[in-house]
Amino acid sequence: MIEQIITLTLAGLIFLGAVATALWKNPFDKLIGLSLLSAGVIPLIVMRGYLDVAIVISLVIPITTILVLLLLGREVR
Repeated sequence: MIEQIITLTLAGLIFLGAVATALWKNPFDKLIGLSLLSAGVIPLIVMRGYLDVAIVISLVIPITTILVLLLLGREVR
């Protein structure tokens, strides 16, 4: 019973992050939506038992966030 509640909560977090990412126009706001989405995806992956995939995703997401922030900080000429 508790596992179903957790799964539904994580699915709601994933849905909220996907909708927020799709609707927001500001790139910085889109990063917030993507972080919501990843906050729901990683626990679901761990619940399924794919710990190696969860570790790789947990390492890749901060690196890509830093790269996106660096790209957004550059001025367009």
